[in-house]
Amino acid sequence: MDSAAPPGLSLVSVLSLLACSIQVLAATLLTFRYGGRSSAEDRWILLWLFYDVIVHLTLEGPFVYMSVVGTVETSEGLLAELWKEYGKADNRWLISDPTIVSIEILTVVLDSVLALLLIHAVLKDKYYRHFLQIALSVCELYGGWMTFCPDWLVGSPSLNTSSWLYLWVYLVFFNGVWVLVPALLLVQSWFSLRRMHMLRLDDHVMRKKM
Repeated sequence: MDSAAPPGLSLVSVLSLLACSIQVLAATLLTFRYGGRSSAEDRWILLWLFYDVIVHLTLEGPFVYMSVVGTVETSEGLLAELWKEYGKADNRWLISDPTIVSIEILTVVLDSVLALLLIHAVLKDKYYRHFLQIALSVCELYGGWMTFCPDWLVGSPSLNTSSWLYLWVYLVFFNGVWVLVPALLLVQSWFSLRRMHMLRLDDHVMRKKM
């Protein structure tokens, strides 16, 4: 692991965290705009889904483009600088690592579409809501696993954990969110489907008694 790391926040890291905060704010505003009639539980889910789509399209989408036409390391611009900052924690994102780019292409295309469809399903209370919620959550978890497992298996040579910022903020927090929330959504789908099944059984019993 690379031991050369700054001890704390730099201007680029502050701007990167600010950009993430703006994305959260945008997701919050969208949730208030479109999810006002939803339950409290669904509003939290919508907040996550809006944030998920925003990150995939505005952050990971440009990463895919930069990595397909060249590399983040050789790219210029604000978003390139943001990814270069993250690349200090995981240098595979700088060099168009084929595993990372393959996962991100799937994430930007498939996960964004699933999340948008799921937003519609939640807002309109569609019958296929939990099918989409489970599919999206599994995709997110699989993406997280395939992002780190290949590197772990060879001793994590790409990861720089010598700085608290790189380890706990960039690697653990930002990646951990995409593990924790999808896992919670799977649990929520489990209990919702179980509740619907129990209601169906109760209705069936009542019909038999009539």
